Amino acid sequence: MYKKTAGAKGDKPLHDLSRSWSQVAAFVSAVDAGLNKWLTTTYGIGLTEYRALVLLSRTPDKELRVNDLAQQVGLNQSSVTRLLSRLEDKGLTYRDTCPDDGRGIYAVIAERGEALLSEAGEPHQAKIQELLEGAAKRDPQLDQQELGRAFGAIGGLIK
Repeated sequence: MYKKTAGAKGDKPLHDLSRSWSQVAAFVSAVDAGLNKWLTTTYGIGLTEYRALVLLSRTPDKELRVNDLAQQVGLNQSSVTRLLSRLEDKGLTYRDTCPDDGRGIYAVIAERGEALLSEAGEPHQAKIQELLEGAAKRDPQLDQQELGRAFGAIGGLIK
Protein backbone atom coordinates (compact mmCIF):
# COMPACT_ATOMS: atom_id res chain seq x y z
CA MET A 1 0.00 0.00 0.00
CA TYR A 2 2.88 2.33 0.62
CA LYS A 3 5.85 2.97 -1.63
CA LYS A 4 9.04 4.85 -0.90
CA THR A 5 10.04 7.61 -3.24
CA ALA A 6 13.50 7.42 -4.66
CA GLY A 7 15.62 10.28 -3.41
CA ALA A 8 12.79 12.38 -2.01
CA LYS A 9 13.26 14.36 1.18
CA GLY A 10 13.32 11.86 4.03
CA ASP A 11 12.10 9.07 1.76
CA LYS A 12 8.51 10.04 2.61
CA PRO A 13 6.07 7.22 1.75
CA LEU A 14 3.75 7.80 -1.17
CA HIS A 15 0.27 6.47 -0.66
CA ASP A 16 -1.32 4.40 -3.39
CA LEU A 17 -4.46 6.51 -3.73
CA SER A 18 -6.27 4.11 -6.05
CA ARG A 19 -5.92 1.25 -3.60
CA SER A 20 -6.95 3.47 -0.69
CA TRP A 21 -10.03 4.62 -2.55
CA SER A 22 -10.97 1.02 -3.36
CA GLN A 23 -10.60 -0.01 0.29
CA VAL A 24 -12.70 2.87 1.56
CA ALA A 25 -15.34 2.32 -1.13
CA ALA A 26 -15.56 -1.42 -0.36
CA PHE A 27 -15.86 -0.74 3.37
CA VAL A 28 -18.53 1.93 2.92
CA SER A 29 -20.40 -0.31 0.47
CA ALA A 30 -20.46 -3.15 3.02
CA VAL A 31 -21.78 -0.83 5.75
CA ASP A 32 -24.36 0.61 3.34
CA ALA A 33 -25.52 -2.90 2.42
CA GLY A 34 -26.04 -3.70 6.09
CA LEU A 35 -27.94 -0.44 6.63
CA ASN A 36 -30.07 -1.04 3.55
CA LYS A 37 -31.02 -4.54 4.67
CA TRP A 38 -31.85 -3.34 8.19
CA LEU A 39 -33.90 -0.35 6.98
CA THR A 40 -35.84 -2.50 4.52
CA THR A 41 -36.61 -5.14 7.13
CA THR A 42 -37.35 -2.73 9.98
CA TYR A 43 -39.02 0.25 8.27
CA GLY A 44 -39.91 -0.90 4.76
CA ILE A 45 -37.67 1.62 2.99
CA GLY A 46 -34.25 1.33 1.42
CA LEU A 47 -31.15 3.32 2.30
CA THR A 48 -31.43 5.68 -0.69
CA GLU A 49 -35.06 6.37 0.21
CA TYR A 50 -34.03 7.07 3.80
CA ARG A 51 -31.27 9.42 2.67
CA ALA A 52 -33.70 11.27 0.40
CA LEU A 53 -36.07 11.78 3.33
CA VAL A 54 -33.21 13.05 5.49
CA LEU A 55 -32.16 15.52 2.79
CA LEU A 56 -35.70 16.82 2.40
CA SER A 57 -36.17 17.11 6.15
CA ARG A 58 -33.05 19.25 6.55
CA THR A 59 -34.17 22.01 4.21
CA PRO A 60 -36.01 25.04 5.65
CA ASP A 61 -39.13 24.41 3.54
CA LYS A 62 -38.87 20.59 3.71
CA GLU A 63 -38.52 20.45 -0.08
CA LEU A 64 -35.93 20.28 -2.84
CA ARG A 65 -36.12 20.59 -6.59
CA VAL A 66 -36.19 17.09 -7.99
CA ASN A 67 -32.97 17.74 -9.94
CA ASP A 68 -31.20 18.90 -6.76
CA LEU A 69 -32.41 15.85 -4.85
CA ALA A 70 -31.17 13.60 -7.64
CA GLN A 71 -27.73 15.17 -7.47
CA GLN A 72 -27.54 14.97 -3.68
CA VAL A 73 -28.52 11.29 -3.49
CA GLY A 74 -26.38 10.40 -6.50
CA LEU A 75 -29.12 9.36 -8.91
CA ASN A 76 -30.02 10.31 -12.45
CA GLN A 77 -33.35 11.94 -13.29
CA SER A 78 -35.08 8.68 -14.20
CA SER A 79 -33.93 6.92 -11.01
CA VAL A 80 -34.96 9.76 -8.71
CA THR A 81 -38.39 9.80 -10.38
CA ARG A 82 -38.82 6.11 -9.53
CA LEU A 83 -37.51 6.73 -6.00
CA LEU A 84 -40.05 9.53 -5.48
CA SER A 85 -42.84 7.34 -6.84
CA ARG A 86 -42.00 4.67 -4.24
CA LEU A 87 -41.91 7.28 -1.47
CA GLU A 88 -45.20 8.79 -2.65
CA ASP A 89 -46.84 5.36 -2.77
CA LYS A 90 -45.91 5.00 0.93
CA GLY A 91 -47.22 8.46 1.75
CA LEU A 92 -43.76 9.72 2.75
CA THR A 93 -43.36 12.46 0.13
CA TYR A 94 -45.32 14.31 -2.52
CA ARG A 95 -44.44 16.45 -5.51
CA ASP A 96 -45.30 20.10 -5.89
CA THR A 97 -44.78 22.62 -8.68
CA CYS A 98 -42.68 25.73 -8.33
CA PRO A 99 -44.97 28.65 -7.46
CA ASP A 100 -42.74 31.11 -9.33
CA ASP A 101 -42.76 29.58 -12.80
CA GLY A 102 -44.97 26.49 -12.58
CA ARG A 103 -42.35 24.42 -14.41
CA GLY A 104 -40.01 23.30 -11.67
CA ILE A 105 -41.01 20.24 -9.69
CA TYR A 106 -40.24 19.94 -5.99
CA ALA A 107 -40.06 16.83 -3.84
CA VAL A 108 -41.61 17.56 -0.46
CA ILE A 109 -41.43 15.43 2.67
CA ALA A 110 -44.87 14.59 4.04
CA GLU A 111 -45.79 14.45 7.73
CA ARG A 112 -45.64 10.68 7.55
CA GLY A 113 -42.08 10.90 6.18
CA GLU A 114 -41.04 13.17 9.03
CA ALA A 115 -42.67 10.80 11.51
CA LEU A 116 -40.72 7.88 10.04
CA LEU A 117 -37.46 9.82 10.37
CA SER A 118 -38.30 10.70 13.94
CA GLU A 119 -38.99 7.05 14.73
CA ALA A 120 -35.97 5.68 12.87
CA GLY A 121 -33.39 8.37 13.69
CA GLU A 122 -31.87 7.01 16.90
CA PRO A 123 -32.09 3.35 15.88
CA HIS A 124 -30.41 4.29 12.58
CA GLN A 125 -27.53 5.92 14.45
CA ALA A 126 -27.23 2.86 16.68
CA LYS A 127 -27.21 0.54 13.66
CA ILE A 128 -24.41 2.55 12.03
CA GLN A 129 -22.39 2.28 15.23
CA GLU A 130 -23.09 -1.45 15.46
CA LEU A 131 -21.99 -2.02 11.86
CA LEU A 132 -18.81 0.02 12.30
CA GLU A 133 -17.86 -1.57 15.62
CA GLY A 134 -18.57 -5.08 14.33
CA ALA A 135 -16.79 -4.70 11.00
CA ALA A 136 -13.68 -6.65 12.02
CA LYS A 137 -15.80 -9.55 13.31
CA ARG A 138 -17.83 -9.72 10.10
CA ASP A 139 -14.75 -9.44 7.90
CA PRO A 140 -11.75 -11.15 9.50
CA GLN A 141 -9.55 -10.06 6.58
CA LEU A 142 -10.21 -6.39 7.36
CA ASP A 143 -6.96 -4.66 8.27
CA GLN A 144 -8.13 -1.86 10.54
CA GLN A 145 -4.80 -0.04 10.52
CA GLU A 146 -4.58 -0.13 6.75
CA LEU A 147 -8.19 1.05 6.44
CA GLY A 148 -7.44 3.85 8.91
CA ARG A 149 -4.50 4.95 6.79
CA ALA A 150 -6.69 4.83 3.68
CA PHE A 151 -9.32 7.06 5.32
CA GLY A 152 -6.55 9.40 6.48
CA ALA A 153 -4.97 9.63 3.05
CA ILE A 154 -8.26 10.42 1.38
CA GLY A 155 -9.35 12.80 4.13
CA GLY A 156 -6.07 14.67 3.77
CA LEU A 157 -6.88 15.45 0.14
CA ILE A 158 -10.30 16.94 0.79
CA LYS A 159 -10.14 20.72 0.95
